[in-house]
Parts: sequence; C-alpha cells; structure tokens
Amino acid sequence: MPLDSPHRGDPVAAPSSAREKPLKFSGDNAFHQELRRRVDAELKRTGHSQRDSARMYLKTAIILGVFALSYIALVFFATRGWQASPLSIVLGVAMAEIGFNIMHDGGHQAYSKHRWINQATAVTLDMVGGSSYLWQWKHGRFHHTWVNVAGHDSDIDLGVLGRLSPRQPRRPWHRWQHFYLWPLYGVTAIRWHLYGDFRDIITGTIGERPFTRPRGRDLVIFVLGKLVFFTLAFGLPLVFHPLGVVLLFYTVTAAVAGILLALVFQMAHVVEEAAFPEPGADRMQMDTPWAIHQLETTVDFARDNRVLSWLVGGLNFQVEHHLFPRISHVHYPAISRVVEETCHEFGIPYLQNRTFAAGIASHYRLLRRLGMPVIAATAEPVPAT
Repeated sequence: MPLDSPHRGDPVAAPSSAREKPLKFSGDNAFHQELRRRVDAELKRTGHSQRDSARMYLKTAIILGVFALSYIALVFFATRGWQASPLSIVLGVAMAEIGFNIMHDGGHQAYSKHRWINQATAVTLDMVGGSSYLWQWKHGRFHHTWVNVAGHDSDIDLGVLGRLSPRQPRRPWHRWQHFYLWPLYGVTAIRWHLYGDFRDIITGTIGERPFTRPRGRDLVIFVLGKLVFFTLAFGLPLVFHPLGVVLLFYTVTAAVAGILLALVFQMAHVVEEAAFPEPGADRMQMDTPWAIHQLETTVDFARDNRVLSWLVGGLNFQVEHHLFPRISHVHYPAISRVVEETCHEFGIPYLQNRTFAAGIASHYRLLRRLGMPVIAATAEPVPAT
C-alpha cells in the first residue's frame, strides 16, 4: 500500500474555509515523491504496517491506566496536600501523554486503518478538556499545511501576548517575553478548558482564520466532551472536597499538562533553526514545494533519547511527523534515517537540535531576539546545532 500523503485526501490539505481560497505551494515535487517511495520501501523491508501497531495499543493501555489510577487516587483517596500534590502532577503528565500519543495519532488517522478506531482515540482529547473537532482545524489543517506562516498557522498566534514570528507586529512588552511566556505556557490547557474552545465556537474563527462550526454529530461530541470533562474536573471532586481545594489541584494538574504540551510544540517550530517564510508577491502562493516548506520550518530534537521519544509520542521526530502525518509515531525513529539520508542526497537541510536542553535554549534565544526592537522582519534560520 503506498504511503499516505497530505495531498491524497488527508484533511490537512483541505481548504481552510469555504469563505477563502487556500494558500498554495509551488515547485517540483520530485523530492517528496522519491522520499515517499523510500520510506514505503523501508517499512515493507522491516515488515511494519503504517498503522495498527501492537506497541501503540500497549502504550495506550499504559497511559490510560496511569490516567485512571492517578485520577481515582486524587479524587477518592487523597486527604492531605502531600498526597494530592504528586498525584496532581502525575495526572497532568498523563493528560499530556494522552495528547502527545493517543489523541495525536488518532487525530491524524495514524493510529489505525479503521476509521472508527481513529475517531475513538481522537476524542480522548475531549475527555481531558480539549476539542478534537477544533484541533483538526487548528492543528491538522492550519498548522500542518502552512507551518510558521504568520496569519495562516494559528499555532504560532498568541495574539498580543507574544511574538513568535518575525512577521508578527512587535509590542513594547515583548521585550520581556523570553521571561514571562514560560509561566504563561502553563495557562495553555486552562485557556482551552474555560475560554478558548467556547470563544472559537461562538466567533467561528481560530486566531485570524475562519472555520466551519461543528454541526450534527460533531456538535454532539463537542457538547458531550465538555460535559464529561467538567464532570471529571469539577463535578465529582466537589462531592468529596471543598471548592478551594478542587480549584487549587485543578490548576496544578492543568498547568503541568499545559507547560508540557506547549514546550514540545514550541521546540519543533519556534526555534532559531526554523524558517518563517511568507507568501510570494501575489500573497496566494508559497515559493517552495510543500515538502520543502515542512523541512525548512520544522526541527527535530533529542532524536537519540528513547525515553523522551516514548513520552512525547515521537514528536521529537517532528520532521518525520510533518512529512508523514498518517504513519504511526512508533515508526518515526526507523524512518528518520531514510529521511535524513534522502535530504542530504538532494542537498536539502535536515534541521535538528541534538538534545532537549539545546531545543529549550534555542527557543529561549529566539523569543529574546523577536522581542528586541532591533529585529527586522526577516526570517533567516541559523545553522542547526
């Protein structure tokens, strides 16, 4: 079976909205076609299917088990702060793990060849307070298609709070964003839970971009997901604990999840090595082919850290994920060698930071540079470390 591509019916290539034309890519796709052929051959050689991996099913059971046990212990058995604090942290990590691993593969149709399994795993995001429907628009379509293109990639849009691209306007307070954004990352999940998703549904926009509001089955899943989450986060805990205690440990749990989710995604795109291109003169077309755009705007990190790879759902292999979003992340380490070799053969940069710490440091330096008033509106990447 040939490799799935975002240009073969994958939702990431769908028009962003019925109300506007999508930004297109140009150029020769020979590199992408050859890369797909080689990765397909590598998977066949090793006997691996793109999806339905036994390792992924086992991993799902472990993560959901940790989530359930930590939640039950926190809500029904913890009676002291010293008991609740570590349980809240573990629960926050488990929520992030659901997002990195189960939901992410399901949302990209990379979990299984069966549509219903992908849908079931994708809605685990609704269980932990997000929206699989909004995620498909914000991340699956806007981000994955137009990575790091200001005004198109909503994942780099923090509004006035931060400047994540040299194409975005600078505010005076951005001078200190390399300090204040780190704690604000902890609000990421809280914002989804209590404000962001509802705001998007009401306005019909995600960042600057319009989208089609959910209807029918999608709307039912959105509403039921919110009801389930608010019951788990506040309803049941309030039966056993005072309001102040519930709010405190909800905040701890959500902050842990938010920081982890934000950091992993920022290190893949909002770093010095990544480019921030803009459309050509007509504002409707990029000057590069889609695959080259992904490689110029996406950066791997800590590829040799197997523990980290397991925890973040292979998202440290972000280059491989962006090129092959419908292959299960458990195969990224294997296909990364093929991707890197093919890039070198074609003379295309393969961007990476060798360690987790190097990625964090690169993100910090870019935030600092973008906050300075002397930074011009250019997007030249620095050499990879």
